[in-house]
Amino acid sequence: MKQKFQQFMTGRYGVDQLSRLLLGISVVFCVLSLFSRWNLFYLLALALLGYTYYRMFSRNVSKRYAENQKFLNARYRLAVKRDQQKRQFAQRKEYRFYRCPGCRQKVRVPRGKGRISISCPKCRTEFIKKS
Repeated sequence: MKQKFQQFMTGRYGVDQLSRLLLGISVVFCVLSLFSRWNLFYLLALALLGYTYYRMFSRNVSKRYAENQKFLNARYRLAVKRDQQKRQFAQRKEYRFYRCPGCRQKVRVPRGKGRISISCPKCRTEFIKKS
C-alpha cells in the first residue's frame, strides 16, 4: 500500500509549511464548530481542508512552490517586525524612538536630553523633538 501511495504521489506537490498551517486552521475550525451552533465554522473547515488537499495533490509544482515561498516571506517579515518591536520595547527606558518626517526612517535618541535637533541618518533631514 505504501508503494502504491508513493507511485500516486510521484510528480505531485505534497505537504509544505503552508499546507500544514491550513490543515491546523481547519482543525481549529472543526473544534469550534463542535462547540458553536454556527455551521459557518464547519463550512470554513471543509473549504480549507479541500484547498489543502488540492494543494497537496496538485501537479503544478512551480505554482505551489511560489505560493509557499510567498507565505514563508510573509512569515519571516512578521517575525522580523516582532523582534524589532521586542527590542524597541526593551530599550524604552533609555531611548525615545521617532520617525523622520522626510523618509519615515525610525531614529533612536537618548532620553532626558531636552529639546534636541535630530539628524536622520538616511536622508539627512533635521527635525527638532523633545527627548
